[in-house]
Amino acid sequence: EYKHKIGLPGFVMIEPKPREPSKHQYDFDVATVFGMLQQWGLEKEVKVNIEANHATLAGHSFEHEIATANALGLFGSIDMNRGDMQCGWDTDQFPNNIPETALAMYYILQGGGFTHGGLNFDAKARRQSLDAEDMFHAHIGGVDVCARALLIAEKMIQDGGMQKFVDQRYASWQAPWAQDVLAGKSTLESVAEHAWNRNIDQPPASGRQEMLENWCNSFI
Repeated sequence: EYKHKIGLPGFVMIEPKPREPSKHQYDFDVATVFGMLQQWGLEKEVKVNIEANHATLAGHSFEHEIATANALGLFGSIDMNRGDMQCGWDTDQFPNNIPETALAMYYILQGGGFTHGGLNFDAKARRQSLDAEDMFHAHIGGVDVCARALLIAEKMIQDGGMQKFVDQRYASWQAPWAQDVLAGKSTLESVAEHAWNRNIDQPPASGRQEMLENWCNSFI
């Protein structure tokens, strides 16, 4: 209401934040935030600012949260950092993992890039990094990781290998009967009848996870 009162044209943003406090979170992750916003009719008013370390604490990967936000129309901006996988808390370290950051950048580019926000460091040097020089190493290294990851993600998008595989894997959803399911025009009974009449016995198809992981690594 206040945003409209002052004529602010931008979006209000919520940052999904698990474990602060430690339980009963209405903003645990992107999906939880969407449910809360939908409950109050605010899903068109609010975007999410996604932090890498918070995704880790929620049990997700950073790219998973970005892809979810894109799918729900919630993507706003990111807090770029990383957490300690052996510590169940928000350590806010500077990013230094190029392959993981490249996947995050891939889904940002795939979703159309930044249209409402940008990339921010929510990170700090470690306690034992005592000198002013350490701040330079931290920020320069973090920016370099993001820049290299962005260039890698651009190559992945241009190659199109992952998207081609995804399109092929879910190609059957383009069939008219499947589109009716997605549009909510089908019932469980009509889907069962369709499968019975066509004697559908579809064998499972490989997800080729290792192949796709190797594909991602080929750009590093």
